[in-house]
Amino acid sequence: MTAQSNPTAATPVAAPELSATIIVPLNRLKASPRNARKVKHSAAMIEALAASIKAKGVLQPPVVEIERDGAGAPTGGWLVTIGEGRRQALRLLVKRKAIKRTHPVRVIVDADNDAHEISLDENITREAMHPADQFEAFKRLADEKGYGPEEIGARFGVTAPVVRQRLRLGAAAPELMQAYRDGTLTLDQLTAFCLSEDQTRQRQVFDQCGPYAPPYAIRRAMTEAKVRADDRRARFVGVEAYAEAGGSILRDLFTEDGGGWLEDPGLLDRLVGDKLAGLAEAVRLSEGWKWAEAGSDYPEASRFGRVYPVEVVRAEADAAEIAALSEEYDRLVSGTDAAEALPPGADARLAEIDKALQAFGPGLDYPADVKARAGVMVLLGHDGQARYERGLVRPEDAVGDPTSDPDVPDEEDASGEGASAFHGDTDDTPGAADAADAALAPLSERLVLDLTAHRTMGLRDSVQAAPDMALIVVVHALALQVFYPAWGVWTPLQLRLSVAGLERLAPGVSDSPAGRRVADRLDRWGARLPREARDLWAALTSLPPSDLLDLMACCAGVGLYAVRDPHDRKPEALAQAERLATAVGLDMTGTWTATAAGYFSRVSKARVLEAVAEATTPEEAGRIAGFRKGDMAEAAERLVEGRGWLPPLLRTAPPPQEDEGGEGDEAAPVTEDGYSFAAE
Repeated sequence: MTAQSNPTAATPVAAPELSATIIVPLNRLKASPRNARKVKHSAAMIEALAASIKAKGVLQPPVVEIERDGAGAPTGGWLVTIGEGRRQALRLLVKRKAIKRTHPVRVIVDADNDAHEISLDENITREAMHPADQFEAFKRLADEKGYGPEEIGARFGVTAPVVRQRLRLGAAAPELMQAYRDGTLTLDQLTAFCLSEDQTRQRQVFDQCGPYAPPYAIRRAMTEAKVRADDRRARFVGVEAYAEAGGSILRDLFTEDGGGWLEDPGLLDRLVGDKLAGLAEAVRLSEGWKWAEAGSDYPEASRFGRVYPVEVVRAEADAAEIAALSEEYDRLVSGTDAAEALPPGADARLAEIDKALQAFGPGLDYPADVKARAGVMVLLGHDGQARYERGLVRPEDAVGDPTSDPDVPDEEDASGEGASAFHGDTDDTPGAADAADAALAPLSERLVLDLTAHRTMGLRDSVQAAPDMALIVVVHALALQVFYPAWGVWTPLQLRLSVAGLERLAPGVSDSPAGRRVADRLDRWGARLPREARDLWAALTSLPPSDLLDLMACCAGVGLYAVRDPHDRKPEALAQAERLATAVGLDMTGTWTATAAGYFSRVSKARVLEAVAEATTPEEAGRIAGFRKGDMAEAAERLVEGRGWLPPLLRTAPPPQEDEGGEGDEAAPVTEDGYSFAAE
């Protein structure tokens, strides 16, 4: 049996046939100094070759020449002129103990050609397979051989996710694949079309967008009417729960995070509603509310009145234990601040204390009689978490209306002496004058007005002379209108605070970072104030001035209104709002971000390009200048993301610089900067 018929038998080195195929032990093969390739093969290439050799053997024999010593005598070794990558792959298999060091290798001995030239020829006169051919070849292996991504990956030295990508690309519509081969489509465009395996949809989008659409525009068109996997609804329900309910998911195989789209929005919305309703019923039963509802957004909760929790009155022993546990917790935490790790037992003790404190329940809660007439709404927040809006009161359940309170006189009875107190100065009825003189007749209307006018002037004088009391008067009037709307007008101070809702103007504004901070402050103060409006005055007189100022700021902030309404133009009010923004250092970058939906799709192309140029460079703006409006808006969102760019209407003017005389310039009113109030 010859060496060619038995590849396991090594041919003697002493007498090779020149330009013939022989078998050589792997450990006799060496790198050739005459190899034209000086840059080593990549690790990925060696891995791929090793996988191929392990599955199919060495398909193309390396070309070698005899190694000779200085005297020209053979050394017994062979220099690999062509096929150094295959030699390295075989050595990798030896290292992994897949083959032995003496593994027989079929090689071709070439003594006729110059070794350096044929090495150069091997690396120049060849052309790699077009990727489209590779994609379709992988698809054919899967279809005809039944190989899965893992099997194909193992045979070609690539990962299973890469194989899945190539299989998806290999399933592209023939028209798209041909366009890719012809160079009409780029690989990025093809991957965008192959987001879905639906070839009919691929053709529709190709006809709609054409061959020059950017990849993100193709991806958007391929996924319209679908819901992103990072949408707040999907995060709330969970992609797994959606799939278990029978929902289909379009996976993006070409992004690192493996994101995707949920293809059944109707099912998703139903799951969201069911989960919110379940949470609402659970909180109603566990906390004892009169009613509970599920809602999709904050405006649904704004139609209700609101009551706030009060501090829980605890037994003396419980209060003492809570104080002791809290003190111990703080002591343990402060003692371990500088340590990289908690001491043994400290972590467990902190967990015990935390569990014990939670067992006492919250420090603030709603009384049972409040829960008996109020309810809770469970809403879906912008972060995909359930938000519980407690203490909501329906109009029919509201109590404490001052117009029905027997202790508060009717408007016609404001004199305190009954409805009959208001009469004219004279009465022409015969005998009326004599009767009035004979009895304690009610005071006339004009006299009542006269006397109470004098009393009002005296009250004004007294309040002006008592600044601390004036602060309480102002805070009392504001707090009544913010926290006790039904009592808002029942105050002698004619200070009217209009609390206008903003959700109808900008849906979602209440759930913005600023909106949540405003709501949290209201919740904290609502919990501190008394339940009944008639008790508010006494509560305020016991507060220190710092708390009164904080409460006044809370109420005043709620009453601010700086919306540019085309039907209610108040230039001086808007100018004052700008001065106020400068004074408080308003920075909108912490609560608003320019997005395609929220801004760029709602302004002209010129403004989009202006924004991109300001946030990045004019060159970046120029790159998207030819895009269609929708594509330009999406591109602009990505370009300005994280750069803190704001439109002129949201920018705050810096404080005015003092001139040489120390006088600051008056802040100039901010103009509309070219913005019109036309419908968007």
